[in-house]
Amino acid sequence: MIQSYLDWAVLAGFVCLYALVSARLQRTPFSAAMVFLLAGWLLSPACLGVLHLSVDSEGLRAITEFSLALILFTDAAQAELPVLRRSARLPVRLLGLGLPLTIVVGALVAHWLFPSWPLAEAALLGVALAPTDAALGQPVVTNPSVPASIREDLSAESGLNDGICVPFLLFLLTLAGSQAMPEASGSLGLLGQFFLQQIGVGVLVGVALASLGCWARDHCARRGWIAPDWRPVLAVALAVAVFTLAQTLGGSGFIGCFSAGLVMGGLTRQGKEVELIAAEGAGDVLSLVTWMAFGAAVLGRALAALTPASLAYAVLSLTLIRMLPVALATAGLRLKPAATLFVGWFGPRGLASIVFAVMVLDAQVPHGQEIADAIALTVALSVVAHGLTAVPLANRFGRQATA
Repeated sequence: MIQSYLDWAVLAGFVCLYALVSARLQRTPFSAAMVFLLAGWLLSPACLGVLHLSVDSEGLRAITEFSLALILFTDAAQAELPVLRRSARLPVRLLGLGLPLTIVVGALVAHWLFPSWPLAEAALLGVALAPTDAALGQPVVTNPSVPASIREDLSAESGLNDGICVPFLLFLLTLAGSQAMPEASGSLGLLGQFFLQQIGVGVLVGVALASLGCWARDHCARRGWIAPDWRPVLAVALAVAVFTLAQTLGGSGFIGCFSAGLVMGGLTRQGKEVELIAAEGAGDVLSLVTWMAFGAAVLGRALAALTPASLAYAVLSLTLIRMLPVALATAGLRLKPAATLFVGWFGPRGLASIVFAVMVLDAQVPHGQEIADAIALTVALSVVAHGLTAVPLANRFGRQATA
């Protein structure tokens, strides 16, 4: 128990230290995720032995899930819906065609590099690394140099693809954990059931609770019943309520939070930034704690288990496995080659993949630890590669787009 308190003291203390010098660090190439990931690894038993966190872990999974839920909620609420509507074809292509292609290519490459794995387990790796991370993409989607349409498209893609991947992950976990493979018709029926339940319930809960919450907020505000300092708390409570209720009812809390954020953003006519400041701050703090805990509990194990195959998969996951499906999905949209390459490269892997890795470990599939190690290595490589390239490439692309 004392060690547990010490771990939390170290995590909280490092967040405080980072906050004190955050403006200075933001002018460097090192992202917050990169700093916290590296700090977690250095303080882990693999190095200095200060932090002793484990991945069994309801705790790590809960923190990761809530941080991702809050980030998806605030990103969706801040989305510029008119811009997104005008360029809707790109996110539709990326989600409807690019995402399934990414899963298929990722599964085939995993099956080639890890021939001892059954196809269902190879596909688990492809699904777990298919979603992109809204938080790691912040330096790009908030950079005014990048055209607004590209920023909104990338934000919408990262907001929805993790929730869409959940039914595929649950379906593959069921296949990987069963001794006998179901017939094709049964497999398709099971996948359809997962898909409809996760997305349908998530959207319904998100839209219903956000609509009710915004109506109650406006009704009470007109009567002067809400204290100004409590308005930002509503967004945090709404996001948590949507996520937990959707998960309880068997849906995707991530889809629910993104849907709720879109509704709240559309129904909030003024003062949106003030209302979201608490939810945005809470999501940022939880995500930083997640990165540090991930570095302490997972990264050391993954680096110790590093193999040529896992390193090759990590590199291919961030390049070919992402870029080829994006190029195929955007064919015919008349995007310039520079825009296609930019969208293809900026698909960072992060919080959603960490949640999926913990789910794989919890399911105890035969090669679950190896799958989790490959996920961890890819996410760590993504944090470094995308963190270092986000600002310079975004500025360069912005200059080319306006030239």
